[in-house]
Amino acid sequence: MKIKSVHARWIQIPIEQARQHTSDFGTLRTFDAAILRIETNDGLVGWGEGKNAAGSAGNYATLVRLINEDFGPRLVGRDPADITFIWEELYNGVRAQKAAGAGHAMPEMARRGLTVAAISAIDIALWDILGKAEGKPVWKLLGGRKSDRMQAYASGGWASADKIGEQLQSYIDTGGFHAVKMRVGAMDPTPHASALRVKAARKALGPDIELAVDAHGTYTVATARRFAQLVADCDLAWFEEPIIADDKAGIAEVRAAVSIPVATGESEATRFAFRDLAVLRAADIFQPDPAFCGGISEAMRIGTIAAAFNLRLAPHLWAGAPCFFAGLHVCAASPASFTVEFSLGANPMIHDIIEDTVEVRDGMIEFPDKPGLGFTMNEAILQKYTKFP
Repeated sequence: MKIKSVHARWIQIPIEQARQHTSDFGTLRTFDAAILRIETNDGLVGWGEGKNAAGSAGNYATLVRLINEDFGPRLVGRDPADITFIWEELYNGVRAQKAAGAGHAMPEMARRGLTVAAISAIDIALWDILGKAEGKPVWKLLGGRKSDRMQAYASGGWASADKIGEQLQSYIDTGGFHAVKMRVGAMDPTPHASALRVKAARKALGPDIELAVDAHGTYTVATARRFAQLVADCDLAWFEEPIIADDKAGIAEVRAAVSIPVATGESEATRFAFRDLAVLRAADIFQPDPAFCGGISEAMRIGTIAAAFNLRLAPHLWAGAPCFFAGLHVCAASPASFTVEFSLGANPMIHDIIEDTVEVRDGMIEFPDKPGLGFTMNEAILQKYTKFP
């Protein structure tokens, strides 16, 4: 079996106005992603996804060109089962052979950002192909699954203080969720305003629903500590991305100062960044995004680091179908996983581009059983919403 073709496209799907939401990222009017199709010479197709923008809304032309014009041609003729070594070769670039012989990484310059996003898309697609070739779901190739389903949490929560309880309760009513997450930080004028919204949410939900908050990395160390003090009586499940991801020492300072578990990692790429977070004791929960951190392969390695440091894994899955399903397989196979992010904002990149139904029942989501990632892509929809090329 050999790789025959590699083709990435920028897919942009409009979000109907009534379902648009506004946060510190602005108003999301479309859902965007780089969706990758890899086909083998015997007709198997694997689907991948790469991301380079918050909330999956952004310009994907450069990422698509990187895949199609640089990485893609290197893959044609390769055995798609060589997943680990394709990953390492793309990461190490011209020094790949030297790195393989030496037994340690020797990456090229510019090895993060778009480079790893492109590798992520390729890695996810190759796992999809391998699962289909073996007739097994990806989680089985990763070592098996811990259960047939896992708790999911409803991810959303942008409403004002007088509406946030109603909004979060609607999530609970929709899928029977026992855990929800809301946004705080720069979308509010002050930490005090965020705290008022959190207090209103806790009052509306009562003590039995897990409530997490996500600041999207928009506080400083000082304001993160101030906010945490203001909501100290709200029994929060975790405080996500309290400050900018680039300041790992600052995240460690926040974690040491507050009683709320700290979650971070959606902006981090590769196991090396998560190693640093673990060594610095900067997080309680790792949140790698499979479409940005390095794909399924790297997400599993990150899960191993989490397990080694007695931390937990909750992948960032605000994404399209390939990334979301990749995250499901990682959660199924990783000993450190404990919950699945389920977007309650409008997400046509999951629900519209595949022929399968993705839903949560009684607060739980089932792991796929079909070969590969476990979904059937609707290529007509992709064609309809292709923006580039």
